[in-house]
Amino acid sequence: MLQKRNFITLLAGLSLVGACGLASAQDIYIPLISKGFQHQFWQAVKQGAEQAAKDLKVRVSFEGPETEQQVDKQIDMLSAALAKKPQAIGFAALDSKAAIPLLKKAQDAKIPVVAFDSGVDSDIVVTTAQTDSKAAAALAADKLAEKIGGEGEVAVIGHDQTSTTGTGRRDGFVNQIKAKYPKIKVVDIQYGGGDHLKSAEIAKTMLAARPNLKGIFATNEGSAIGAGKGAKEAKKKVVIIGFDSGKAQKELISDGTIAGAITQNPVGIGYKTVEAAVKALKGEKLPKIIDTGFYFYDASNMKDPKIASVLYD
Repeated sequence: MLQKRNFITLLAGLSLVGACGLASAQDIYIPLISKGFQHQFWQAVKQGAEQAAKDLKVRVSFEGPETEQQVDKQIDMLSAALAKKPQAIGFAALDSKAAIPLLKKAQDAKIPVVAFDSGVDSDIVVTTAQTDSKAAAALAADKLAEKIGGEGEVAVIGHDQTSTTGTGRRDGFVNQIKAKYPKIKVVDIQYGGGDHLKSAEIAKTMLAARPNLKGIFATNEGSAIGAGKGAKEAKKKVVIIGFDSGKAQKELISDGTIAGAITQNPVGIGYKTVEAAVKALKGEKLPKIIDTGFYFYDASNMKDPKIASVLYD
């Protein structure tokens, strides 16, 4: 009889351990540290992450510094997120090298790191959910070349030269021009930090200094809005190809100030980041890059359902 009671007690204990294990498995927490909150792009990424969390029954948080120049603040946010001992983490690096020591700590603690939007110069990350920046910028180069008749002077207003999106979009554009359009010359590359006011001043300065400038490629939402506003304020006609979406940029495309832009799939980036983190926790094999796609849009196709679904306000 005593042996039977002990056996029942053991079974109950095992059941309790199993139940606790199940509960903890369902309580997966994945913080996402983005590059900022100043653009609607990040709100759309957040929306995708939250939808994935709901579908996959995990918890997420989403934060980033006020501007995309605050590398130190982003590093502090990453440090604070890691201190909470999450099961996995998503990270969009403002500086592709600065975060590596903290990411090494995550790796040592067996916390999978999923990069999103902007990659990290390290194999610490298990995958990166992002747009193919170089391919997208090459398409921007093709569109700009087409609209200026295949010849003339063009310039680039970049958002930074420290993130992989900043360098990838710049290089993708410049390399495509050099490879395919011998009569087009990239005469200036400047950086506005993704800030539309600074980018507007850069655009005005470019247009004043280079009266023969025929085109500008602006590498993110703030850069494109700034380029458009700068051209308007300078009362200069120039072909602008932007990047991303957002209400202000779409309005500038609708009124013809900006000729068109490359849109990413920000909701998809957020969703795939959380989905990849959950897969990593399950031990599933992930590709090095999760390509979330891109499209060119202008006033003629903004309402096309395929395009409209990846635009955001």
